[in-house]
Amino acid sequence: MSVLDQASDVREGESLNLKKVDGYLKQVLPDLEGNISLKQFPGGASNLTYLIQYLNQDLILRRPPFGHIAKSAHDMIRESNIMQALRPVYPYVPKILAQCEDSDVMDSNFYVMERFAGIIPRQNLPKELNLSEDDTRRLCLNVIDKLVELHQVDYKKAGLEGIGKGGGYVKRQIEGWSDRYIKAKTDDATSFEGVMAWLKEKMPEDVKTCVIHNDYRFDNVVLNPDNPFEIIGVLDWEMATLGDPLMDLGNSLAYWIQADDEPGFQMMRRQPTHLKGMLTRKEVVQYYLEKSGLSISNFDFYEIYGLFRLAAIIQQLYYRYYHGQTKDERFAGFVHAGKYLEERCLKLIEQSSL
Repeated sequence: MSVLDQASDVREGESLNLKKVDGYLKQVLPDLEGNISLKQFPGGASNLTYLIQYLNQDLILRRPPFGHIAKSAHDMIRESNIMQALRPVYPYVPKILAQCEDSDVMDSNFYVMERFAGIIPRQNLPKELNLSEDDTRRLCLNVIDKLVELHQVDYKKAGLEGIGKGGGYVKRQIEGWSDRYIKAKTDDATSFEGVMAWLKEKMPEDVKTCVIHNDYRFDNVVLNPDNPFEIIGVLDWEMATLGDPLMDLGNSLAYWIQADDEPGFQMMRRQPTHLKGMLTRKEVVQYYLEKSGLSISNFDFYEIYGLFRLAAIIQQLYYRYYHGQTKDERFAGFVHAGKYLEERCLKLIEQSSL
């Protein structure tokens, strides 16, 4: 069995017009040989990721989800342009090979990039890796280091001043995600009123402005199959912008489920942060602050924000399922996950010294 990340059959309702895609790709990439074949990667609750294979080359195609989506969401051309600008100064970004805005080819904009053939640490690491506790810790630190490295990129030299508004990021996020949650709320969803009020009251000033990934997780990095401690790629730049690095870390820690977490949180785990050798969330914060040179006295706000933002994202996906805009059964139980996240946020607020 290969340890490389594998694509599988395309999910129902998410197939592409291969004749049109093949014709477009062979026009912009004339060296492609043979017939086109299509598979889909299992991740991607938001933008969809496909593996396109020819005789002489593998490609990755990214497009928005099917069904009704907000105008400002899933901007594939923006994502592609950010990746092209960032790649020279952050070499873990895949190379963009084509971007298409022709509605005759597809019902949406899309882009095509190189494939980083490697290991993606999803819910569980491949057993073939057989990492020791020390090995796992080494991998964990290397993954955090790449986030620190991203936050130190000189975005002005990279020509990335226009990808976000910069200052005032914390305030915009609390107001923006609160508004998005309210608009996506369904009759069977929880209100999050107490959490939103607390976040609004406790907002700190931005610690600094830098490039942030906004969805940095283990299952968005690619490991070298010959040296699984080496990160060769960072994926999914859909929500990258200019903002506060501690907000970015808070987003990441919303997915960081450790071995001693309660069963309700364990059920949401989608990356291998539970393994022996992985840092706890508290240790991640301490390590990040040491490596980045930043200093704060309390991380509670950022942790609770990350959980609330995750709940809002989950609710937006559930809203599409609830209203029949997608048939993806993965979203069916998301309303229950949102209720759990509210309980978790309220518990953390009760314990917080802020």
